[in-house]
Amino acid sequence: QVQLVESGGGLVQTGGSLRLSCAASGRAFSGYDMGWFRQAPGKAREFVAAINWSGGATYYGDSVKGRFTIARDNAKNTVYLQMNSLKAEDAAVYYCAAGRGAVAFRTPATYTYWGQGTQVTVSS
Repeated sequence: QVQLVESGGGLVQTGGSLRLSCAASGRAFSGYDMGWFRQAPGKAREFVAAINWSGGATYYGDSVKGRFTIARDNAKNTVYLQMNSLKAEDAAVYYCAAGRGAVAFRTPATYTYWGQGTQVTVSS
């Protein structure tokens, strides 16, 4: 069992930055692939970024590539999402997710555990 708690969301101006954190409890965090997804009102959940269990491979959605960076610290059981050059269209609830083994990183259904989400609001 893995419990995930996101933090770091808030209100930021267009062009600004935020760093989201996702703290995991439970054993064997280092064995899980981790992903970040987001969902805006009336829209489907969208893949943002993912990182494999070792941190050796990262993946990004096209809309955030070059602006967002995912990282993990297995010693702290935490995964991060650094978001730079934020745009109005980045506003959403951001969720972190954990999955183990053969995870299709861009597909929400393949992740087993989800956090409760953290709101990101971008103002112009």
